[in-house]
Amino acid sequence: MAEGEDEDYMGDLSQFLPPEASVPSKKVSNSKPVVSNSTNKRKPLSWQEQRKLKRQQKQVEEDQQTLSNLESAIPQSNIGFKMLKQMGYTPGSTLGKDGSGRAEPVALEIRRGRAGLGKEDSRLEKARKEIEKLESEKMKEKELLVEFEHRQKERWKGRRIVVNFHKAEAVLAQLENREVVEEDKEEEEGEKEEEEEEEIITEEDLLKILMKLRDEYHYCLFCGCRYESLEALVDNCPGIMEEDH
Repeated sequence: MAEGEDEDYMGDLSQFLPPEASVPSKKVSNSKPVVSNSTNKRKPLSWQEQRKLKRQQKQVEEDQQTLSNLESAIPQSNIGFKMLKQMGYTPGSTLGKDGSGRAEPVALEIRRGRAGLGKEDSRLEKARKEIEKLESEKMKEKELLVEFEHRQKERWKGRRIVVNFHKAEAVLAQLENREVVEEDKEEEEGEKEEEEEEEIITEEDLLKILMKLRDEYHYCLFCGCRYESLEALVDNCPGIMEEDH
């Protein structure tokens, strides 16, 4: 019996194996696919979300069907069309005896919001306000551009008046045998006009000196010549001011 017991004891090798050696491997192998499956799965829609989605799709289909029906004319078999025809209505004409009625039916506006008839749809109201804002900005830009161009023209005109006044003054000095300012000095002063403050000379001042040249010396500053007589000046000169030449 002792020998049999020794053989049985040595034959049972499972006793030498650690009792928890095989357990962790099963847990690790089972844990990996569980994590990957949980990350790959997409959360299904709830019944409330599914119901809302179906309702929205149904509304879109109804709106499309309504708009397509509006494009087709009312058939002559319609009871309302028959009643209008009995009262003298002809297809294509306006309603009423004097022809001042409507020729087209009242336009239909599909409203899905819960606001009243007098209240504009929030989406349409938002879009309308954005359009009005863009239009107002464009109008302001146009006004600023026109104002800038006007200021530039007035500034250029003022400079031309000053330059022409000094030219006419120099010509008048020569005709009157007065001391004439050198041309080089005039050019230097003309270049400094943009940097320095402009001299206050009005269009009326320029007109006076131009008329003096024409009446007393028959000279036109913009023609650049002196005529034999006042009649020759009037016949050949296109005008008094620079814009006339």
